[in-house]
Amino acid sequence: MLTVGLRDVLRRPAANMPGKIALYVDPHLIADLRGKLARGSVVVVGTNGKTSTVNLLADALACAGQQVICNRTGANLDSGVATALLQQPAADWGVFECDELWLAKVTPGLQPTYVLLLNLFRDQLDRCGEIDRIQESIIGSLVASPSTVLVYNADDPLCAAIAAKAPNRSVAFGIDEDLGLAQNTVADAQMCQMCDAMMGYDWRQYGQLGKYHCDSCGFERPALAMAAHGVELGADRASFEAVAREGAEGAEGSADAVRIATGQASPYVVYNLLAAWAAAHLMGVPVAAFQQAVDEFDPQNGRLQRYVVNGHPVLLNLAKNPTGFNQNLKIIAADQSPKAIAFFLNAHEGDGRDTSWIWDIDMEELAGQDVRAAFAGGESCYDMQIRLKYAGLEAERTSSIDAVFEALAAPGCPLPPDATVYAIANYTALPPVKKGLDALAAKEDSGAAKAGSYAAEDAAAATPEAASGAPEPPNHRASHPSAGVAGEGETLDGPAIRIVHLYPDLLNLYGDNGNVRILAQRLRWRGIPAEVREVHNGETADLSQADLVFLGGGPDREQRLASTGLMALRDELARFIDEDGPLLAICGGFQILGRTWVLGDEEVPGLGLAPMETRRPGTSADRLVGDIALESPLAEHPVIGYENHAGRTYLDEGVQPFGDVASEYGNGNNDDGKADGIAFRNVVGTYLHGPLLAKNPEVADWLLQRALDRHSQRTGAAAPALAPLDDSVEQYANEFVGLRLNV
Repeated sequence: MLTVGLRDVLRRPAANMPGKIALYVDPHLIADLRGKLARGSVVVVGTNGKTSTVNLLADALACAGQQVICNRTGANLDSGVATALLQQPAADWGVFECDELWLAKVTPGLQPTYVLLLNLFRDQLDRCGEIDRIQESIIGSLVASPSTVLVYNADDPLCAAIAAKAPNRSVAFGIDEDLGLAQNTVADAQMCQMCDAMMGYDWRQYGQLGKYHCDSCGFERPALAMAAHGVELGADRASFEAVAREGAEGAEGSADAVRIATGQASPYVVYNLLAAWAAAHLMGVPVAAFQQAVDEFDPQNGRLQRYVVNGHPVLLNLAKNPTGFNQNLKIIAADQSPKAIAFFLNAHEGDGRDTSWIWDIDMEELAGQDVRAAFAGGESCYDMQIRLKYAGLEAERTSSIDAVFEALAAPGCPLPPDATVYAIANYTALPPVKKGLDALAAKEDSGAAKAGSYAAEDAAAATPEAASGAPEPPNHRASHPSAGVAGEGETLDGPAIRIVHLYPDLLNLYGDNGNVRILAQRLRWRGIPAEVREVHNGETADLSQADLVFLGGGPDREQRLASTGLMALRDELARFIDEDGPLLAICGGFQILGRTWVLGDEEVPGLGLAPMETRRPGTSADRLVGDIALESPLAEHPVIGYENHAGRTYLDEGVQPFGDVASEYGNGNNDDGKADGIAFRNVVGTYLHGPLLAKNPEVADWLLQRALDRHSQRTGAAAPALAPLDDSVEQYANEFVGLRLNV
């Protein structure tokens, strides 16, 4: 009755609530219902690609004549699995998508035949924490289901580490050749999962996926039981030869290679297709049935879904973390023709409240593209607009996908009438964008080409003004200062301003590297040359030639290794600080400057360069997380950011913090909730992510003015004044969060 009421009366999907209530009544419900599955089940987990892989695998089993129970809509908590088992009749197989952290709640009862592990990338760090936590949870869930076979992506060292540590039988799949793909800035596994040495790669596909090895302990990509060879990536097609080797016998034996092709062309689609084929093969699906499912695959769920609206081809896709978003940018960049882009960003519970991750996206790849129109939508449209601004793209804020097409149809729009529009949305922003495109495409099919609109209450991708009641700011498009606007005609004599970025290969969590992009760009917009000098693991640094230093934070493994290099640089850093060199340190980098800092559950010696220490109040899961606003002497406006840290930092008596907590919510350095960070000489340390400088240009310019002063001291060149920039977009973003925090 509940399902009927939700679906037929309230018009809700009823994909979670029936199971949630049933599990409350009977916590063992999943175990009680697993008897409905005559042959067994497979649970698909991983950061990216779960929904598409689950739907394709279920279709392949159906094409092979098997009955399937499946949570096709992506309701991937234990309640979603329970709901599917309750609502659907008995079947041969169960095929279930499951959130990585909820796998531990599903496997003990379900005892699945297979767990299919696709990949692990940074995602929702405010909810999930570091990837180590997810790995430990998946291993624990496999221990609780000892007969389950782990089928895993061996190209991902994070997945291979799980297979090595879990006692279950495992089957490895991967791409057994170099695809020669361009790499992005940030990858999630630089270090060996077994011994904490740096890993080497014979090749990478994208992110951390590839053929890896550790020269220290011998950890390497396992031999592939199921592999893809001869991968061909075309403009609108991908294909590969799939081969099952010894230990991966399925319905058709283990030796013969088969060619599999799809109309979607991207490396991550190849991985999803390979994963689905590997599981289908083990479950007895003939290759003809699998290829039939691929040919007919059209889930209409917003993942690589195509439309035609007002004569424009439209591609809609999901992107909810840096790796997924970067792969979408590859698709866009492959199109050399004029195009429009629209990015929709929300920050709901299901998305992760912290939007800092968008600064780990290589948006700069779009700067050389023929992008005729760019739009930033969703409740976090300001954050996306700022990110695009610093990547060199002027983006207009938009309230909905309907408004995008209204703007594209307006007189004077430079987009050709048949140019492609790319709409990319994160998790909760996707449904309203899809709903809008469904309606617009239906009008196209019926001959009504004029863009329409849909109900305002469905527009979860609206601008933040609509959500908050705040007035729409008058400047609707990001303003880009042109080069050469240094005040009163001033220019910089001598070498460029040198920003030294310490260990970006190791300390790169939460998008904080974006602070370096922002600092350099704000100089260049003023006509002041800027040079970013990156110091990687194993390299030395001459800070006597530095004008500004940046130090971020990283995962525990990476931060431990970076701390070794920083200890070797201690004297250089001490001299730089004593000479009043400006230094910005975020989170883990901020902690390391003190006498002690925290590494996992340990307290370890720090550099001792700042009068403070960091201690652990409990476990690493006991974190201070959320939006925060500060009153800081470095800025007239509130300093806005997002904190996410487990360590508690305590300043020595009389030491000035970076700012006092001005918001009702937010803690800062520790549980007393009074202050955040440190302002010591020209050192700024803080727990604020965002990145910090994106919404706080006054702080950026405070640092830059001191960098100019140091440059003048070390070169003898006169320091130009910092000319004003148009920071309206940054300030609107600051004020929007400030209103929400009541500051």
